[in-house]
Amino acid sequence: MSKLKGKSALVTGSGRGIGRAIALKLASEGASVVINDLEDEAAAETAEAVRALGAKAAICTGDVTADDFAERFINTAIDSFGGIDIIVNNAGYTWDNVVQKMSDEQWDAMMDVHTKAPFRIIRAAADFIREAAKREAEDGQAQCRKVVNISSISGLFGNAGQLNYAAAKSALVGMTKSLGKEWGRYNVTVNCVAFGLIETRMTKALSDGVDDLVDVGGREIKAGIQPEMIDTIKSLTPLGRAGTTEDAANAVYLLCIPESDFITGQVLIASGGLAL
Repeated sequence: MSKLKGKSALVTGSGRGIGRAIALKLASEGASVVINDLEDEAAAETAEAVRALGAKAAICTGDVTADDFAERFINTAIDSFGGIDIIVNNAGYTWDNVVQKMSDEQWDAMMDVHTKAPFRIIRAAADFIREAAKREAEDGQAQCRKVVNISSISGLFGNAGQLNYAAAKSALVGMTKSLGKEWGRYNVTVNCVAFGLIETRMTKALSDGVDDLVDVGGREIKAGIQPEMIDTIKSLTPLGRAGTTEDAANAVYLLCIPESDFITGQVLIASGGLAL
């Protein structure tokens, strides 16, 4: 039985990596999905994969930090699928530096994508959430909706060289707990997933120490990790490996299904035991 049949899900940053895996997992369980990416081609490819699973897909490309994005994103779901059931705030990246070398631009970029963008999306959804909950309560047909914010173990425990990223991800945890208290009255659960090392293009091993640059909204961001660092992280992880994007998606999925309807304001750590 498809546990998310008839549900509408929105996933930011779902053109590739963890976001794509989340979109495909939700679609495989029957959800219609709004796909987002900076690049039209990446979004289109994920949408095609969603449809190949027999689910519906809509596309809302663009930078999640843009002033007009949140309203467009929410309206895409309402116009395409008639409502909102699941919001996954996944889009993000890292832009690391030690504190004495970190610029205001680096700090602001992490806050904008990991904290401000999710806040704006949640705020843009508020009117629909409140009105839908009121209507369903009057009809005696209350439905549980879900918000899942993607944090990191860096946001829980800190990480040298990631002051900006860790602060932004920590703020997202606070936002999750506060919104859980605000939106419980509307039958919405709000939770976080904090990942450890997950294999993506941003965390792949560097080849011969050569930097791999990824364009993020016009910024060239260094991607990849030194192989020695990856080996160290794996050795500190009780399960002895990095997580796959499918591992990440499965963790998010757990917080989207009816079995988690009484869980809210929590942080699920998916790190293979790295955070123990």
